[in-house]
Amino acid sequence: MPRSTLSGRRVLELLPDGVTDATWEELLFASKAEVDRRVGDELEISVTPDRLDLLSEGGLALYLQGALGSATGLPRARRARAVASPWSFRVDSSVDPLRPYVAGVRVRAPPGRPLDEGTLAEAVRFQEILHATVGRDRRAMSLGIYPTRRIQPPVRYALEPVDSIRFVPLRGTDPVTGAEFLAGDSMAQRYGALGAAEGRCLTLRDAAGEILSVPPILNSRSAGEARPKDRELLLEATGTRPRAVREGLGLLLVVFVARGWSLAPVPVERADGSLDDGSAILEPVEIDLSAEGLERITGAPLAPPEVAAAFARARLTARRARGGYRVAIPPWRPDLLAAVDLAEEVVLARGVRSEDGIVPATPTRGRRRAQTVFRQRIATLLLGLEFAQPHTPLLVSDASVARVDGSATIRLRNPVSGEFAHLRDRLLLSHLDVLAHNTRRSYPQRFGEVAPVVVRQPNAESGAETRHHAGLMIASERAGFADAAALVEYLLGSLDVGSVREPAELPGTIPGRAARARVAGEVVAEMGEVHPRILAQIGVPVPSAWAELDLTALWPLTARRDTD
Repeated sequence: MPRSTLSGRRVLELLPDGVTDATWEELLFASKAEVDRRVGDELEISVTPDRLDLLSEGGLALYLQGALGSATGLPRARRARAVASPWSFRVDSSVDPLRPYVAGVRVRAPPGRPLDEGTLAEAVRFQEILHATVGRDRRAMSLGIYPTRRIQPPVRYALEPVDSIRFVPLRGTDPVTGAEFLAGDSMAQRYGALGAAEGRCLTLRDAAGEILSVPPILNSRSAGEARPKDRELLLEATGTRPRAVREGLGLLLVVFVARGWSLAPVPVERADGSLDDGSAILEPVEIDLSAEGLERITGAPLAPPEVAAAFARARLTARRARGGYRVAIPPWRPDLLAAVDLAEEVVLARGVRSEDGIVPATPTRGRRRAQTVFRQRIATLLLGLEFAQPHTPLLVSDASVARVDGSATIRLRNPVSGEFAHLRDRLLLSHLDVLAHNTRRSYPQRFGEVAPVVVRQPNAESGAETRHHAGLMIASERAGFADAAALVEYLLGSLDVGSVREPAELPGTIPGRAARARVAGEVVAEMGEVHPRILAQIGVPVPSAWAELDLTALWPLTARRDTD
């Protein structure tokens, strides 16, 4: 789950007087966020991937204001007065093949309350979270924060020869050329390929020729460094997809809206003569929710005043429409896409309450399904073999899938984060992540678990099937194929099942050092040594042996009748 470390004091600043830490932390129990750890003023908050706005002090405070009833409905985002402005982005056609989309918003501090260190730190921290999630590690979108008082509009967005670029990087003290920056800066080493090609790189320059930034890598120190006491900032997003640009910039706005900053859109002028006034990114999106659909999802008819009050507590505004409601969605809630999402907001805002207990009319006693008992037996065997039991999520990252060539995972159509973009088809993908996260621990390492995977199944209605696997991993100086094969043989023998082992070429393993086990002609297990290339990528210095049993395939083949 995405997480961030916030300041409890800054959250409390936006809540009514007298609200205790215990009160608002309890309110989070009904939300999609929770406090993982608290040390002094620091709060480590984790959220579900669809509520990234709660990873900022401002977004969290807006939610808590609604839950407490101190402020309800759509937060009022003040709009700057509509006057003629020289501000705009002028987009050169040279950016089209690399990173064609740009958007911006100017935000202005309330009178007497300029940018402070806490708000600047919050914005920068939230910016990096959005880079990693919505931005897919800056591949789809990146953000910039600039002080308008050191910029002469309009701003030109273009792909320039690196020899024509000279600026002081944000973390530097001396001017460097574009070539020197791309070759020597650590950020450029990591992100340079996203914004450079064939001796040219992307730039944002103002009317005086001053470099604001080299997106998506780094701002300049002169025109690209926001500082405490700045009164107006330019927020900018560039990217490869318009939706990612819109979502990233919309989410960043919540930091400033929560503290009363006013907003002004920045028009975008493209080389073909088209003009986007930029106001759409600030306007609430409206989604319809039928009363019938809401009742079908919630399971009970709700009176219109009760529905309106629930949306108000969720910091949304709903008005009656034909057959239901029309709900206004702010830019920092891109997770609300359809009527079912709105129904979920109503349920969460009303709270899950205990109802009158009803004694079932049948004397039948429930018990675990036989398949569940079977899987528990295998998990107990793994524990007896001294395998630690990790708990890994069903969703895995783009990086996890990319390192295992030949993996046939199902990718989510619109994942919130690249960290949770695929449904794993084998536990090996998750267990390699476990190895990567524990490289500072001593070896040998032994861990295993019984957990679900999702495999392609063309005959299924959804095109996929959930199966349960038992996965084991051994990382040690002496780990090898024989260890994996012996584990599979032992586990199958404990079920009184005989198998036939055959050589196989398996994703992520060393050719000639992997095999499958079959029972009655059906594959029930795979095993092998993890390829050294993968171990080097994740920083594991010792050989690793892996085995995985398909318990869904084994269950009907076992002769023993499992009962509890």
